[in-house]
Amino acid sequence: MLSKKLDLSTVSRRTLLGGAAGMAGAVALGQSALAQDATAVAKTGVDPEKWTIETINELAGTITVDTAAELHAVVAEDAATGDVSFWNNGPVESTPEVQKQYYDEFGANLKTWWPNLNVDRQNINYDDLLDKARTAAAGGAAPDVAKLPILWGVEFAARGDLQEIILEDYGLNRDLFWAGALKSVTWQDKLYGIPTNNETMAFIWNKDIFQQAGLDPENPPATWADVVAYSKQIKDTTGKFGYGLVAKVNAGNTPFRFMPMLWAYGSGAMDEAEANPKLDTAWVNNEGGVAALQNLYQMYVTDKSVPTSALTNTQVENQDLFIAGQLGMVIAHPSEYVTMQNKLAAVTEEDEKAAAQTVVDNMMYGLIPEGPVRRSVVFGGSNAHIYSETAHGGPVNPEGAKALMAALTSPEWALKNNWTDSNPANLRGFETEWMAQRLAEIRFLEVTTSMLPYGVPFPVVPESTEMMNIIIPEMIQNALTETMSVQDAADDAAERINDLLASA
Repeated sequence: MLSKKLDLSTVSRRTLLGGAAGMAGAVALGQSALAQDATAVAKTGVDPEKWTIETINELAGTITVDTAAELHAVVAEDAATGDVSFWNNGPVESTPEVQKQYYDEFGANLKTWWPNLNVDRQNINYDDLLDKARTAAAGGAAPDVAKLPILWGVEFAARGDLQEIILEDYGLNRDLFWAGALKSVTWQDKLYGIPTNNETMAFIWNKDIFQQAGLDPENPPATWADVVAYSKQIKDTTGKFGYGLVAKVNAGNTPFRFMPMLWAYGSGAMDEAEANPKLDTAWVNNEGGVAALQNLYQMYVTDKSVPTSALTNTQVENQDLFIAGQLGMVIAHPSEYVTMQNKLAAVTEEDEKAAAQTVVDNMMYGLIPEGPVRRSVVFGGSNAHIYSETAHGGPVNPEGAKALMAALTSPEWALKNNWTDSNPANLRGFETEWMAQRLAEIRFLEVTTSMLPYGVPFPVVPESTEMMNIIIPEMIQNALTETMSVQDAADDAAERINDLLASA
């Protein structure tokens, strides 16, 4: 049961109490930074003024969870038998070691919880998973269960490839999830998945580079206009790149880093950032959309204050520039700090190691800047889905699939399976001892977590993947390569979005 002290099961219906505990370190989140945002409240059900660093720390460690008992209340130990297939995007070589260990532990626990269930778990590379899932579903060869990034599920649901989900069948209810998370698994007013994890990113800067550039090292840019100005000042005074622009086509990093600015200016692919979106026409070429795209043009073409390789960069390339002390500001996950520590450990040359140590020592996290309309960030994460018999090519193992879904969405494993780079979608996870451990181990985790109320889900329409991964990045490329003017690039993107919607 949830603790009586701060009951997160009602988090969407009431404001949370702010704790008195402060956060160690120099991340300053003043009243203005946490001012109530009506749109954020409407999107998530949580007042950002109450979901603070203090609250997050106060919640952690207030309940004890018996995972095996809770799972067996959903699927008895002897009820899950036979074979069940499961696809997910698991650890890769660069994944922090702790995440790899938990991935293996989860697999071992599945066998302990349900000894007669044989789980065929496939770890599929992120860049391959979507196309493989599409092909498999179209050919009647989809797995029983898949854990997919938050953006992808709606297109499968719209094609009839996913089974409807009743949360209560898993001992869950709507109050245990962020409103935005449930929106991401909703199609035509029915649920077709369960959120497993949700995250928002934060703004990261190098204090040493700020000082070199004559900027206040303790204060990041408050607005996106400041980011443009700071980026130029860093480049002009130090010769280093100011902001880690990412503009690669068909790479998830690109929309995750541009959409927060687009939304902040009162735009979007459509009206997805509004309190009651209609999702029926393009907004990307409105006044705010053009202004946001102009910011990128200013940094890339005019000021040349961002990496020249931004058109092909992902965050991986920006990480190398950051650890080398050649990049001042980026947007990234809490795992970025762990990644930088790992990169530091891999350096062998003494002079390079000293330089990398300076970067790690001066790495700071804060809220993503706000725009003229709002502060926003991509509400990210993953969802677990059960495929339909048609997509699977025959009957799905019902108890086996249910067991997997229950395990993936439990407070413990919704947290542990996403240890370094996300947060538990099941809100009870925030109250567990494991969340307290994460907060102690992962520096700045509470900062990225405090961004959750500002999260905006990508448009929940089947065409969303095409918009986010192709149309928006190609709009950016058209503007930055000067193939089109900023206005024409935005107009072209809007026309393509409207054509895509019309053809659905």
